[in-house]
Amino acid sequence: MRRLSYAQAIREAHAQLLHSDPRVFLMGQGLWSPWYAGGSLKGIDKEFGKNRIVDTPLSENATTGAAVGAALMGMRPIVFHARMDFMLLAVDPIVNQAANWAYLFSGKVSVPVVIRAVINRGGNQGAQHSQALHAIFMHVPGLKVVMPGTPSDAKGLLIAAVNDENPVLYIDDRWLYSDVGNVSEKCFAAAIGKAAKRRAGSDVTIVGISYMAREAVEAGEQLAAEGIDAEVIDLRSLKPWDKEMVLESVRKTGRLVVADPGWLTCGASAEIAATICSEAFDFLKAPVARVALPDAPAPMSSSQEKAYYVGAGHIVAAARKVLAKRVNEAIA
Repeated sequence: MRRLSYAQAIREAHAQLLHSDPRVFLMGQGLWSPWYAGGSLKGIDKEFGKNRIVDTPLSENATTGAAVGAALMGMRPIVFHARMDFMLLAVDPIVNQAANWAYLFSGKVSVPVVIRAVINRGGNQGAQHSQALHAIFMHVPGLKVVMPGTPSDAKGLLIAAVNDENPVLYIDDRWLYSDVGNVSEKCFAAAIGKAAKRRAGSDVTIVGISYMAREAVEAGEQLAAEGIDAEVIDLRSLKPWDKEMVLESVRKTGRLVVADPGWLTCGASAEIAATICSEAFDFLKAPVARVALPDAPAPMSSSQEKAYYVGAGHIVAAARKVLAKRVNEAIA
């Protein structure tokens, strides 16, 4: 067990997959320019050659369509989208093709393609380079969606995604790339659909997604200093998501805060909140609170970014709010 950064863990997962399985190959934009992948693919083309690390033209739709076709023919492609915003140009091969083939052919074919999408935030990048669009794909039957929040999960979930017979969206966040944690040297797979309990507690449940899982852990520590015992769950996987772990926790604590790195309306936090309200309403002691981005495009200026993005402080405030309020008071 060594300590690696999030980006290094992603790089190691790619290398081990390419070493162990000749069907695995990588395609996407900027793969021969390591800076473009934030160091997460540093030198990968030099190690494995440009026949397996394919730097593609600027055509997200064609590149993703080619990867889907390769998966149908038995390969294990990873298609890299350096900015999730522009992956929208590939929605047709992802949603209309990859997600549906197994259903259209009664399970006789599979599409084991991994679509790696990177969320970029901050740094004055503005609205077209900062979008977290995971909830769109969480909505689509036939797709799996994972969002690792730690270096270990960044490695384990990528390996699990490549080994899966279904199309998997692997979504990583640039804000996590410098985070460091313990990562096994083995080529291991983390379970898709299984959340991780980062902190046990009895007063309030905090569910975090991607970088907001990291912020949730920090919020849990801040709340502990105030005498509030928060249980922190890193969801890790959005489709499927670990409903059982969250329900079990909420039935214990009676309070829930969901921290989502995307927009508020119709986001992942809305689905989780709705599920808890419909399946554990009798256990709730207060309304479910959601911490998410405001329903506005990301601003350009640094000062506006500070007001726009959410973090541990917002989660702490939401936890205090649910601890101070009761369901009957909200209904009244």
